[in-house]
Amino acid sequence: SEAGGLYGGGSNEPPPAHAAAARAAIERIVPRNASGQPANDGKIVFVSISMSNATQEFSVLVKLANSDAAKSPKVMVVDCAQGGQTMAAWSSADARPWGVAMTRLNDAGVTAEQVQVAWIKLANAHPTGDLPAHGRQLQRDTQAVLQNAKAKFPNLQIAYLDSRIYGGYAKTPLNPEPYAYEGAFVVRWLIQEQIQGSASLNFDPARGEVKSPLLLWGPYLWADGVKPRKSDGLTWNADDFGGDGTHPSESGREKVAKLLLEFLHTNSLASPWYLTRGRVQAGP
Repeated sequence: SEAGGLYGGGSNEPPPAHAAAARAAIERIVPRNASGQPANDGKIVFVSISMSNATQEFSVLVKLANSDAAKSPKVMVVDCAQGGQTMAAWSSADARPWGVAMTRLNDAGVTAEQVQVAWIKLANAHPTGDLPAHGRQLQRDTQAVLQNAKAKFPNLQIAYLDSRIYGGYAKTPLNPEPYAYEGAFVVRWLIQEQIQGSASLNFDPARGEVKSPLLLWGPYLWADGVKPRKSDGLTWNADDFGGDGTHPSESGREKVAKLLLEFLHTNSLASPWYLTRGRVQAGP
């Protein structure tokens, strides 16, 4: 059995020491030039790393962010998520989606050294078995993805992790319930392991080799179908999904993109680097 709260112990906020570490990581998120050095005319690149649902949702966020007057002009949002590329598909350091991601950064006129923030949506295709079986596999794959991301993006400071939207309308075994819901436990396990000092997820150079960005929850996306969520009334209707009941329709994509945008505007561990008013000057 699993306790409540995104971070465990009934809490939706990270424990104080982890929140303090996140604020320190945010201080390191500054505009950087192509070689990764702090520069006032540099960029802060925010990427997505994941599969089809994520690229469909994040590409809408890119449009919203590009027309968002509150976004810092230094921040560039680049969708690197790709259809079919689940956590397992990114888990090898030389896997194809990493090359595609680098091409997308290049096309956007930025470099891997300027990537400082990532949104990673956890899922594997066709999960089977109970939570310990499919969940631990997803955890292993995602840990490898995080290690690869830190190695490829040396200035990556924070990864916001998310689980899936509702899977109760699914018409295929790609990722139905309860797997869509249970992915959230995997997010929590990874964050808790990092908080507990796992060397495999170390983000603090004072504690040894840095293997991972600092991990935080993104906006929680799951709600129980048409039953309004207590916190904010979020629902998932059948028309928020395409024909397979798994991939989001236009309205579903917009829901996720708006939740992400609201998170970037209002979350105290995201807004300082995203919003214009929160920027510190880089350089001497």
